[in-house]
Amino acid sequence: MSQRGEVIIRFDGVSFEHGHNKPILDEVDLTVRRGSKITIMGQNGAGKSTIFGLITGIHKPDSGEIHTGQNVSIAIARQVIPRPDLELTVRAFFEKCFDKKVYDIDPKIDKVLEVVHLKADHDKKIKTFSGGQQARLLLASALIQDADVLLLDEPTNNLDHQGIEHLTKFLVNYKKTCMVISHDAEFLNAFTEGVLYLDVFTRKVEQYVGNYFDLLAEITARVEKENRKNALLAKEIQANKEKANFFAQKGGQMRMVAKRMREKAQELEEEKVDVRREDKTIRSFIIPAQPDLIGDILSITSFSVLNPATGKEVKRKANVSLRKNQHLLLSGPNGIGKSTLLESIATGTAKGVTILSGTRIGYYRQDFSTLDFEDTVYDALEKAMQRPHEETLRSTAAGFLISGELMRSKIGNLSEGQKGLVALAQLVLQKPGLLILDEPTNHINFRHLPVIAEALSKYEGAMIVVSHVPDFVKQIRIDDILDLSK
Repeated sequence: MSQRGEVIIRFDGVSFEHGHNKPILDEVDLTVRRGSKITIMGQNGAGKSTIFGLITGIHKPDSGEIHTGQNVSIAIARQVIPRPDLELTVRAFFEKCFDKKVYDIDPKIDKVLEVVHLKADHDKKIKTFSGGQQARLLLASALIQDADVLLLDEPTNNLDHQGIEHLTKFLVNYKKTCMVISHDAEFLNAFTEGVLYLDVFTRKVEQYVGNYFDLLAEITARVEKENRKNALLAKEIQANKEKANFFAQKGGQMRMVAKRMREKAQELEEEKVDVRREDKTIRSFIIPAQPDLIGDILSITSFSVLNPATGKEVKRKANVSLRKNQHLLLSGPNGIGKSTLLESIATGTAKGVTILSGTRIGYYRQDFSTLDFEDTVYDALEKAMQRPHEETLRSTAAGFLISGELMRSKIGNLSEGQKGLVALAQLVLQKPGLLILDEPTNHINFRHLPVIAEALSKYEGAMIVVSHVPDFVKQIRIDDILDLSK
């Protein structure tokens, strides 16, 4: 009989690298106990999702061993639904969660959809659901397996306030083992008992007891302690060097004393500790607005939404116009059609919406489908520029932590967070007159969010934004709100 608290996942000296010359983990040791609720945190691209891949067996360690308890089953809810799965029906999507055919699966689907607060026709295709509804389907696909270990990769992305509240309550009451990757500190702190922190610099995983705030306090204290120790050593080293110089000038026997002083200074130099390096934050940036646009850049006189309960289209009237330096927030629950409306505006197919002729549109999609996954990062950034300029491109990329090595990577090989930073860098290089942003915080390290909010506030073109993160919205200058549910 299994015992709560027994170790059910253990990494012993696990090392792993993606392809060549991209080390992710270096001789990592970690343990996960039955019934625990663990958060995995770290910088964008550090390899948090890779840890899930190692646990599920998608990746194999280059060295070391991964042990899971006997007969321990594992289910994962990924960040995004794989593109081929978007063509599946709801029923086929859930059938794919099992190795063997599950008879009479429909009642099981209904039960698990009730848990995530979603009603769905089992014959409906996945691609017809909104981003928020797809997030609920991802979560349900993991829950339906009733596994011993539940792995959730950025589960709050695309969820509205009600959805996040519901998920939080579910996890607080959840009795089995749960591991979560998330950048939402408030969400994590509601249920987390321990943190696995993947350090992108050392490629080690540090294990902490408590929630994210506990981790932050511990790391801050450690950095301060290391800095204090090095400051004292630096003072002592300087004193020894000064004494060595003094005695060296005396000549004779004093030269031996001077030599010992220099040796002592060298010994102290070797005692200095490497101060922990923390995640970098992207540099402050400005999205330049397209110049010479006069009058109404965007006008909305009517729009169509879906009734989330019935799925039927509803037409509504509006009286919204945006000029330069005016920012509009679109609000409404998951499934009402916010992303669909944004896409139709961006592609020029929205009925009841007029865009000023000649306006360049900068469109940030939550699924990054505006990016060509076969492009290198360099190609993607160059395409965004009216006139390619090497120095501007590389300088902009560096501000978004896009290194020279990353520039040669294909978009499809990036983490979701890195794709987000590339999409933001594109907007800076594009210089749009109308900025359309669909959940720009998804997958982004929370350290970057205040910088992004400041850039959006200062944007001098017309802007429409959708975001379910209240703290982020509070930081942006919003001039008008269009609630699609009214």
